[in-house]
Amino acid sequence: MSGPLAGIKVLEVAMYGFVPSAGAVLSDWGADVVKVEHAVSGDPQRGLRRVGAFTVEGDPNPNVEHANRGKRSIGIDMSVAEGREVILELAKGADVFLTSFLPSARSKFGIDIDDIRAVNPSIVYARGSALGPRGTESVRGGYDMTAFWCRGGVAATITPPDTDGMIQPPGPAFGDTISGTNLAGGIAAALLKRERTGETSVVDVSLLGSGLWALGHTIALSAHGKQPMVAPKPGTHGAPTNPLSGLYATADGRFLSFVMLQPAKFWADVVRHIDRPELADDPRFADAAAIAENTAAGVAILREAIGARSLAEWTERFATLAGPWAPVQDSQQLLSDGQIRANEYVLPAGELQLVSSPVQFDVAAPELRPGPEFAAQTEEVLLELGFDWDRIIALKTAGAVS
Repeated sequence: MSGPLAGIKVLEVAMYGFVPSAGAVLSDWGADVVKVEHAVSGDPQRGLRRVGAFTVEGDPNPNVEHANRGKRSIGIDMSVAEGREVILELAKGADVFLTSFLPSARSKFGIDIDDIRAVNPSIVYARGSALGPRGTESVRGGYDMTAFWCRGGVAATITPPDTDGMIQPPGPAFGDTISGTNLAGGIAAALLKRERTGETSVVDVSLLGSGLWALGHTIALSAHGKQPMVAPKPGTHGAPTNPLSGLYATADGRFLSFVMLQPAKFWADVVRHIDRPELADDPRFADAAAIAENTAAGVAILREAIGARSLAEWTERFATLAGPWAPVQDSQQLLSDGQIRANEYVLPAGELQLVSSPVQFDVAAPELRPGPEFAAQTEEVLLELGFDWDRIIALKTAGAVS
């Protein structure tokens, strides 16, 4: 089954994780994405082989594959005239020009909006930036750690008081991948507008804007209440007036999460599942007001009961629990989650297991394909453009392509 963007051609001139992850989503949705890399050094992301405790030896490199699966790679040196000519030839037949380059670099290499629109007036021009397209800092670069995590408010909001330092992101490219999905959605909307009206668009998404959007509910509360959201200390029960909204430790050192925002509706069912049916008629938990008044007692009861059995035992028992709950899982444990596998949220892509982009069409996951080796499709793409072998050899000799 072809994806909804089958037939759409995307020219990606971008590096690292953010904007390439938008290209990965578009590829998942069926677009033909040609990734332009420097003719000699390629995307610097290819050199990222140490992240925390992980060291990647050889290929495939998960740091590259996540944001580049399903694309074709062409090596071009845009600093030479012949290389810029190839970029413009590619742009002529593209529906989308996708870039992470800063304004100064776009001007230097002749790939800014006016340059690309001069050869293809109907192209959707999409830019990913650190800090947005306006304001005095729009010319500055940045990464998800700086623009999304720190400046966007996430780090300070998630770090409990009296913590030594700030909590770090949960892993590499956290804000990049979220922002890339936002950018892919904006591109899809621009393509629909072009189809319906004939008018094209410039699409902008920034890491800063995406960080604010991810924290949007919290920021709205802070603006209304004129104070920052303060993270609870680890071990604090989640809701001060609801024992059925919080984290509980199991006998084997794991945790499970309850989020039952209508505690009176679910209390009787929960206590039956923990083998304390008599608590269903306990006046301390008769209604929402009583439950709120006796939250500490309810939390103590649940901590004792849940702490007596393993997470596996509770998973079996809570299969029939009416209220929302979930196991707390790390990035390896989730790989064996049956619900994740049933929905094909993690799929094979060549030798690797990669997370599928989150949007599915017609109750089907996209087919994930491996990322390209560096410049592996240079000749293929040039031949499709109509270049003959003499011209391709001349471009290689001039160092314009690899």
